[in-house]
Amino acid sequence: MKLIDTLQEEHVLIDQALGSLRRYVDELVAGTADPADGKRFVAFFTDFAGRFHHDREEGVLFDALVTEAQLPRDRGPVHAITREHAEMEEWLREMTPFLEQAPQSHDDRVRLRTLAVRYSHTLWRHVDAENSVLYPEGVERLRRYGVRELPDRPMSEVEATAREYATALLLRYPPLENDTLTRGEGCFMCRAYGETCDGLEAEWWTDLEWDEFHER
Repeated sequence: MKLIDTLQEEHVLIDQALGSLRRYVDELVAGTADPADGKRFVAFFTDFAGRFHHDREEGVLFDALVTEAQLPRDRGPVHAITREHAEMEEWLREMTPFLEQAPQSHDDRVRLRTLAVRYSHTLWRHVDAENSVLYPEGVERLRRYGVRELPDRPMSEVEATAREYATALLLRYPPLENDTLTRGEGCFMCRAYGETCDGLEAEWWTDLEWDEFHER
């Protein structure tokens, strides 16, 4: 599906921008970054990653999975991913004042670092879960119900500007390589696994799918 391909392409930029954000935070705390760039990072993650990217996931892909493929909205992968969207949005709101104005106190610097690590680790694993599980499995289920393509929309001027910010920020703050987070594919790597979601097989598989699995 073209929409899914586009969403995955956007994940590449979001992934890189997270590494860039982490470098910016390190430099901001050290007093060597331009606080004006904080507003650009906030714009990218709010307007592009949030309002553009997440909006199309929830309003188009997730809605189709629920209405067309008859998958649950109140539990399982759709519920878990939607809940993470809301959590990360809240953490970004809390980070915003620190990103846009260099934190003045030791406590503020510690809080900013803590939020940046939490936000980046969660969004990195979130991207992995969507790429390896939700997108491919969601497409397969939609196709079973005759849905071969999903609608998309162009970026607004604000969203396009936010994306352009990321291109410049990546050059100014080369992404840090994450060396403390284990990343990978599959439900067991998802932050929600075992907490708000019991995994794809438990949440989405039908009796027929389980029978086919045991017959193999």
